[in-house]
Amino acid sequence: MYGLPISTEIKQPLPKKKIYAKFDLKPAQRKIFDADIDRIDIVAVVSPATIPALGEGAEVKGVYVLDVQMKHKGYDVKNILLLDRLIGQKMVFALKYENQVRFAVFHTKLFESDWKAAEEASILLSGLNLDSVWENIIKQVGQIDVEEGRSLNEQIRFDEQQARIGAQIKMLERKLAIEKQPRKKREYFELIRRLKEAIS
Repeated sequence: MYGLPISTEIKQPLPKKKIYAKFDLKPAQRKIFDADIDRIDIVAVVSPATIPALGEGAEVKGVYVLDVQMKHKGYDVKNILLLDRLIGQKMVFALKYENQVRFAVFHTKLFESDWKAAEEASILLSGLNLDSVWENIIKQVGQIDVEEGRSLNEQIRFDEQQARIGAQIKMLERKLAIEKQPRKKREYFELIRRLKEAIS
């Protein structure tokens, strides 16, 4: 399943009632959760016990893969974050809707892959120990290209900063396009130029 070794596969349902009880969810919260998620199953465990050639990590002791059957694609991200808090382990969520799958992982924030046909969806295990395997899964799902000299967390912070500046540039360009006063137009133009230099 998902290109993982057969030795990692398990089939363990995770009843929604268990989630409701653990977090003492109010009826309104249950309704939101139930509107998004149909069924949850733990389908794989990546650990030295299931892949003997894989070393235990200093931080990561196992990675769980959960099949999450979605009722629609427009789900509330909070429901996936709730699932992440439930188990307290490193988890890869295979969000399934009809014949499509998208992977999601939490690391500083929730990263989601693009939707793919179920038969094409795969998780590549790369690394000698679970710490590096987990880091590489985050890079795959989040489509993060870590530049030389940066750690994964540094790259995430850098990418977020670049995205914020990019959004600021777009907003200023819209203002520039409708501004009538030459002095104000010049101010916007200079600010856009400086921001573009900052991200180049």
